[in-house]
Amino acid sequence: MLSKRSLVGVRLNFHTLAMLFFMLIGMQAFAADPAVSDSEEAVAAGKALFNTNCKTCHRLDQKLVGPALRGATDRSPFENVKKFIKNPAVVIASGDAYYNALYKEYNNLAMPAHEFLSDDDLNNLLSYVEYGDKVDPAAAAATEGAEGGAVAAGGGIPNEYLTIILGVLVVVLLLILVVLGLIISVLTKYLSKQDLDEDDQEFVNQKTNVGKVFKSDMFIVIVTALVVALVAKTALDGLYSVGVQQGYAPTQPIAYSHALHAGTLEIECQYCHTGVEIGKSANIPSANICMNCHTHVQNVQGKEGVSPEIQKIYDAVDNNQPIEWVRVHNLPDLAYFNHSQHVVVGEVECQTCHGPIQEMEVVGQHSSLTMGWCIDCHRQTEITTEGNAYYDKLVQVHSDSKDALKVKDIGGLECAKCHY
Repeated sequence: MLSKRSLVGVRLNFHTLAMLFFMLIGMQAFAADPAVSDSEEAVAAGKALFNTNCKTCHRLDQKLVGPALRGATDRSPFENVKKFIKNPAVVIASGDAYYNALYKEYNNLAMPAHEFLSDDDLNNLLSYVEYGDKVDPAAAAATEGAEGGAVAAGGGIPNEYLTIILGVLVVVLLLILVVLGLIISVLTKYLSKQDLDEDDQEFVNQKTNVGKVFKSDMFIVIVTALVVALVAKTALDGLYSVGVQQGYAPTQPIAYSHALHAGTLEIECQYCHTGVEIGKSANIPSANICMNCHTHVQNVQGKEGVSPEIQKIYDAVDNNQPIEWVRVHNLPDLAYFNHSQHVVVGEVECQTCHGPIQEMEVVGQHSSLTMGWCIDCHRQTEITTEGNAYYDKLVQVHSDSKDALKVKDIGGLECAKCHY
């Protein structure tokens, strides 16, 4: 007579195992609001608006400085989303539960207002957010990492490797479930054709009891293992994010817009940050530098009177008090970084480390500035040697190599270069 017990106390067929698998790993899908147009023209127009106004802080399918945007009209009503893009402060102040929760989740970091966008602009922007550039999130994350060498704020090394490990474990679990399902199916068919007594026949043809599945040892072990793995990954991610201030964008004493000065007016970074080409520090501009222009420019866009923000510069000069700018980028004391070495000798653009500064209304830390981020840059960056006599002897020494001369080849990975 056949045994009346299985490993889980109930016969599991392939369909039950597959159902359990998908219940465990979960699936996430978004449904855009029907009011959002999916026309190619709207998506194309929205992409241009996104690249100009949103790309600095957002991606469609992954978190950056702000949340992933795809599915925004599924998580909040269409008109509410448009109001939030237009003026986030007003929506938050209105008490909207969703946006207040989002505001708290991102450490009370408010998105700048976009009141200059028309209703058609907002419709096109949301068309791109919901229907534009649909790609595999994992592939997008890999591409982003390869291009910028940046590490996500809450990520670091565990975010890459533990995600891969968990993915491999899920695939292995799926294969095991498939094999078990096939074995059960074959055995069931085989036993059904045998001459079994009534009790055995009843056992082979018994119905699956879902309640017993959820109470079974196997189900509890699988769920526990997944929970432990996710908790461990979250804990390690948190440890690796200690001291990483990526996305930090404090409110400054004067609402200075880099998008206006460096973007629209195309003022060179070196005009205000005078030390960037001659010393270790880039220097924070004094009020005197501001007065070079604002002695004559007292308001924006031709408005009459003195702008309240520009008045703060005048007050600082009249009272002989420095403007107390809030520092955004702050490396630990154990690390040495020289701006002039990178900007003058290395010919590194400001945007390489600071991101699209010319598009930022409020400046935030764009890159992680971790040691791993710097080392990856030194490993990948080719040195521009042409017309730069500083590298002549190094080029001679490296002439036998077929590979391009990179920072790592001239001591860029030596500990004492940055830690002294």
